[in-house]
Amino acid sequence: MAKRVHQVWKGSNIFFLNGRLIFGPDARSLIVTLLLILVPVVIFCAFVVINLVDELPSYNAGYAILATTVIFTIYVLVLLLLTSARDPGIVPRNSHPPEEEFCYESSASIEAGGRPTPSLQLPRTKEVTVNGLPVKVKYCDTCMLYRPPRCSHCSICDNCVERFDHHCPWVGQCIGKRNYRYFFLFVSSLALLCIFVFSMSVVYVKFLFDDYGTVWKAMKESPASVVLMAYCFIALWFVGGLTGFHLYLIGTNQTTYENFRYRADNRRNVYDRGCRNNFLEVFCTKIEPSRNNFHGYIQEEVPRPLKIPTRDAEADDCGGSRRAKVEDDLEIGDDILKLSQRRDFEGGDVRSRGIDSLPRKSPDVELGLGLELQEPASLSGRHHSSLGRRNGS
Repeated sequence: MAKRVHQVWKGSNIFFLNGRLIFGPDARSLIVTLLLILVPVVIFCAFVVINLVDELPSYNAGYAILATTVIFTIYVLVLLLLTSARDPGIVPRNSHPPEEEFCYESSASIEAGGRPTPSLQLPRTKEVTVNGLPVKVKYCDTCMLYRPPRCSHCSICDNCVERFDHHCPWVGQCIGKRNYRYFFLFVSSLALLCIFVFSMSVVYVKFLFDDYGTVWKAMKESPASVVLMAYCFIALWFVGGLTGFHLYLIGTNQTTYENFRYRADNRRNVYDRGCRNNFLEVFCTKIEPSRNNFHGYIQEEVPRPLKIPTRDAEADDCGGSRRAKVEDDLEIGDDILKLSQRRDFEGGDVRSRGIDSLPRKSPDVELGLGLELQEPASLSGRHHSSLGRRNGS
């Protein structure tokens, strides 16, 4: 049976509804976030808003406050779901390295013949052009691809994410190109909800103060209002400060990752298009569809034959020229050796003709003539010895 993409996904993500919802590996932290939002809202509605309905009978102001609280809370929870349950901009992994980027590099190992062994290597970085300026992108060994500009590999989710901002443990998801807008709206809306709850709690304490005459008696009459004011004041320092920080990042077209990593470099921001255009880019552009169909079935990939670069192709590669040079030097050395042997042979042939006055064409012929010249001398010696024995007899 064919498997779906989310069933064999190599990242650390958690999927629900057959891959329609995607969360980070720390999705359980969402339970804590939900409790931190819902528990104060329930306390606010049960102990403050109900009393404000009696204190503000004209124009049903108390019911308007209750409806505003419920609607605003639902809006914040929807933004939280859109932030944490969608693809943040994951770049699909490659099943093999990009072959067109291979080049030859001379390795330290030497073959038996003394020739350096070339090995295929991928450049760790390469340059691309962004807004007319060169930008270096890195190669990801895990995903086997060159990361697009502003992309980074999240060590928690184990994915390369486009326009990577950071991994937020409170939403249990990476914040990237496809969910940054919802993340900012979630944080800013949560800050407004804290301000609203804090303000309405102060209003209720003010009504109690008018009834009892002292602040202490008013606080004793409604301890829930005091707890809510303290809770919202502390929470506002976090979500309010985070909202202000991301307003600065949006205005300068930076990400949290870029701000912390390249802060000391004082490099020019090639992505900055002006404050107005930067805000329009974040809030008014269409969100691109996901590059991964986690709900779909796996398509079998046809294995590709290994491409062996030719000599002509090697010359165009970054290390091909060095390999071609080594081979050319070896061929030239062989030619020189053959020429020297030929000259030595011709010189020896001329000397032998001057001494023996015999034409010789090859070493084999020379060897044969030498044997023929030595043979008469031996025969004459044997003839004299036989004559001597006959005379003596």
